[in-house]
Amino acid sequence: MNIHEYQGKQLLRDYGVAVSNGRVAFSPDEAVKAAKELGTDVIVVKAQIHAGGRGKAGGVKIAKNLDEVREYAKELLGKTLVTHQTGPEGKEVKRLLVEEGSDIKKEYYLGLVLDRATDRVTLMGSEEGGMDIEEVAEETPEKIFKEVIDPVVGLTGFQARRMAFNMNIPTHLVNKAAKFMLGLYQVFAEKDASIVEINPLVVTGDDNVLALDAKFNFDDNALYRHKDIVELRDFDEEDPKEIEASKYDLSYISLDGNIGCMVNGAGLAMATMDTINYYGGSPANFLDVGGGATAEKVTEAFKIILSDEHVKGIFVNIFGGIMKCDVIAEGVITAAKEVGLEVPLVVRLEGTNVDKGKALLNESGLNIIAADTMADGAQKIVELVG
Repeated sequence: MNIHEYQGKQLLRDYGVAVSNGRVAFSPDEAVKAAKELGTDVIVVKAQIHAGGRGKAGGVKIAKNLDEVREYAKELLGKTLVTHQTGPEGKEVKRLLVEEGSDIKKEYYLGLVLDRATDRVTLMGSEEGGMDIEEVAEETPEKIFKEVIDPVVGLTGFQARRMAFNMNIPTHLVNKAAKFMLGLYQVFAEKDASIVEINPLVVTGDDNVLALDAKFNFDDNALYRHKDIVELRDFDEEDPKEIEASKYDLSYISLDGNIGCMVNGAGLAMATMDTINYYGGSPANFLDVGGGATAEKVTEAFKIILSDEHVKGIFVNIFGGIMKCDVIAEGVITAAKEVGLEVPLVVRLEGTNVDKGKALLNESGLNIIAADTMADGAQKIVELVG
């Protein structure tokens, strides 16, 4: 789960981590009011969407007076911002962060991420912060330094100071930078974040070290422990189909293809998508109905797949272990009748109650193409769609 920059900064502020002052605004009038409250000569008006690259896409404006604040707020609100992370469809700007200008002396990059290669949280830092950090990572990776964090001990003071020295933070500000990093790690660990990026971390003319931006991503599996984080969720930034899937505890992710997939088990779902690709098709989604799905859950999963206008065919691939094939069949039949199935449907069932499941499908009166294996099913749906 992602949150907006202004929400991330408030979270950091709650932990005593230095951030620039700002206010959220949902209209030009609110933006002007926020600017008046801040009372600084320079005001930054920033589009708030769940994507990076806003600066390059024109989503960050520098205002010198209240008239410019109003003008930029009108320009940004309602605008579809297209960045390298949004895809070509972009995201509509519905809220702004109105922030005091900072006397920036130097920009840096700082991040915390779960490194799957070491199975440890890793602190990353670079003196090459700012909008081009992706190019730095690709072209000069030696400029990005790492500190692997022991999960028992946590980030230590000497690691934080070593990172500050490696990043070429001015010597007299090393302790401030280290304090910032230790606070950042505390937020990361206590709130079960999976990624935190501060880009840029800045040193200012009055010798402050603060976050000029803040990107947070949280582990969905730990959200039950953090009701305060769940309340920050912005449904406008999420795919409606993924929101609907979350209501039924379905693991669903939209993709760019035209073959809808309904599978039980994440591993089998990945293998199914790979097999569809192998035979020249393109999956429209990742969907794992789980091991303990009910007929109602399967029905809703089927409806979610069919709500995607790009879906031209569906492949149901079920291996019945805990999940019973007849339950899947009941859900498929119910959903197909409710929504009026008009696209090709290929079903491959194997495992617990497979004969009962196949019998239900055969007697349903629906136009269902049976498949014996995953490869057979993938080939059939690709041919039917293509």
